[in-house]
Amino acid sequence: MLTKKGKYGLKALVHLSKMPPGQLAFVGDIAAKNNIPKKFLDAILGELRNAGFVQSRKGKDGGYRLAKQPSEIKIGHVVRVLDGPLAPISCASRSQYQRCEDCDEATCQVRHMMMEVRHAVAELLDNRSLAAMRDAANDDMEIGLRQHV
Repeated sequence: MLTKKGKYGLKALVHLSKMPPGQLAFVGDIAAKNNIPKKFLDAILGELRNAGFVQSRKGKDGGYRLAKQPSEIKIGHVVRVLDGPLAPISCASRSQYQRCEDCDEATCQVRHMMMEVRHAVAELLDNRSLAAMRDAANDDMEIGLRQHV
């Protein structure tokens, strides 16, 4: 499940992607317009800066802006930076794999199903850019979701 940290980070990136290129946004403005606690957003933006997604400038005229084009930022990369692996259980993870002590991996149906889940989530998130997420119409998303249920 996506944590609040991941959700708020994505909301902040979408906010920044809507701004004219190079224009800076104040943390307080991003927080207020997206209903995010400012102190929490400060920490999230720091992590996004360290990962190379945003740039910041300090001072009276400071703020945040995207460090890359929205089309170059993949949602899967952002989620992994903020929330860790996409796999729902550790034995299905590619980046932070840990063997389960209570099952035989070769025959464990739970592990195999969760590997499918991880693959499906990664396939979607790793192929969706911030620009595509920003530009998606909500009604189109609902139609796509209903078709997969």
